[in-house]
Amino acid sequence: MSIPEAFLMLHREMTRQGPGTPEDVRWALSQIELPEHPRVLDAACGPGADLVTLAEALPLAQIEGIDQLPHLVDEARDATDRFSNVTVSEGDMSQITGFYDLIWCAGALYFLGVTEGLRLWRNALAPGGTVAFSEPALEADASDDARAFWADYPQVTDLQGVCARVEEAGYEVLGTRLIKGLAWAGYYAELSARINGLRGEGNAALTQVLDAAEREIALWRAAPDQVAYVLVLARPRLMAL
Repeated sequence: MSIPEAFLMLHREMTRQGPGTPEDVRWALSQIELPEHPRVLDAACGPGADLVTLAEALPLAQIEGIDQLPHLVDEARDATDRFSNVTVSEGDMSQITGFYDLIWCAGALYFLGVTEGLRLWRNALAPGGTVAFSEPALEADASDDARAFWADYPQVTDLQGVCARVEEAGYEVLGTRLIKGLAWAGYYAELSARINGLRGEGNAALTQVLDAAEREIALWRAAPDQVAYVLVLARPRLMAL
């Protein structure tokens, strides 16, 4: 088993692939106006937790989920099979075509880069459309423990830095919400259970991945109030005539 295969094994059959809650989705929807029958995309939808919340909140919407990993597509389809207005397919979030009234992206836009990804998605948005995405954020006065948590993500900035990247892409920030505390605790509780269930299988690659995941959890526990994502609502600025 390779390291990538071991990583995928660890994260299989988890409710989420990263921190977040249904309340985050509902907050985003409460902050924006959508048409009566909106078209919504969950980019990098993972196993479909946010697709479920979107479908519950928007019964008249046409909702699509895409993910590059086939097993996550299968899990998302299973999670949403009771909703007639949700479809899930394999897809690359760098090649989205529209038009969507809302693009939701939880904890995955950093793979493209905030500025780069938003620029790519501009032409996939319907007029007045919004992107909601979450991105790591680290305040200037953060502790050494919090900085150590994000050591493998040197692009991390504070909230103002995230907003600056949004504006560089030609978008305006409509609102922000911090994701920390319970959202992370719930994710790591499930991940810890997966680690414990996979221990003792004797595979070197899997052991390495499990050890790395435990170190990540330990780093979070050292600064749980300072490790955060920021959920950002962004809309393209109108072009000057």
